[in-house]
Amino acid sequence: MKVMNIIHDSIVDGEGLRTVVFLAGCPHMCEGCHNKQSWNINNGFDMTIDEVFEEIMTNPLTNVTYSGGEPLLHTAELIELSKKIKRNSEKDIWLYSGYTYEQILNNDKHSALLEYCDVLVDGPFEIKKRDLTLLYRGSSNQRIIKLS
Repeated sequence: MKVMNIIHDSIVDGEGLRTVVFLAGCPHMCEGCHNKQSWNINNGFDMTIDEVFEEIMTNPLTNVTYSGGEPLLHTAELIELSKKIKRNSEKDIWLYSGYTYEQILNNDKHSALLEYCDVLVDGPFEIKKRDLTLLYRGSSNQRIIKLS
């Protein structure tokens, strides 16, 4: 999968300390995006599922967040990675997506990933709805949806 970066100990990408996997490629191209370099799916570097898993597991104190870019461009890989995380740890998984929950549910491929995620932050960033007071999201149209 194409990974832009993996950062540890984030406190802004979900509850608690998190390891965040930033994935390359995004069809949404939101005005005001804070991560425009992630739009191009050819940016970043190739990592195997096992390599990403090993990097995540180097920090036993953090949970996991998938962000981007648009993580759902890597659904098959993220399903396998999520299965491995859930089998081998107690870590929870947050998924950030520019798609709405309803759009994800209407796509069998994308909705399959939700089975392994604990929380979804959905919807595109909308600059006109930007709100710096919101926890874990940038605009008021985005929702935090508990999945498990």
